[in-house]
Amino acid sequence: MSKNNNISISIDTSYLQQESDPDNNKFYFLYTVSIKNKGDMGAKLLSRHWIIEDANGKVQNVKGEGVVGDQPYINPGDEYQYTSGTVLETSLGTMKGTYQMINDSEKYFDAEIPEFVLTIPRVIH
Repeated sequence: MSKNNNISISIDTSYLQQESDPDNNKFYFLYTVSIKNKGDMGAKLLSRHWIIEDANGKVQNVKGEGVVGDQPYINPGDEYQYTSGTVLETSLGTMKGTYQMINDSEKYFDAEIPEFVLTIPRVIH
C-alpha cells in the first residue's frame, strides 16, 4: 500500500472579508477539501486532527469525529468534498493535519493533509 492508502487530498481556500474584523484581529477563512480515493478499496473517514498556526506562532490543535458532522465512506474512484472554516488572529497562517480512516480490510490508517496557506489576497506580493 502506498502512503495515505491511495487517498489524495487537495484544498482550496478563500478569505471571507465580510465575516472578518481585522481591527479586532479576526480573520475568517473558508477551506474546501477534496478527498479522492484513488485505490481499489473503499475507506471511511473516522476523525480529523488539524494543526492550525497563525503568523504569531499561535498553534491550535483541533481534533474531532468526522468532518462537518459526517463520517463519509468513499468508494474507489469517488471523491468527497466539504467546506469548513477557521478564524485566525493574523492575516496569514497555515493548516495541516491528518484524517484517521479505515479501509474495507478493517485496516486503520492516517491520510495526511498537506500543509496549505491561509492569507488575505493583498498580502501576497
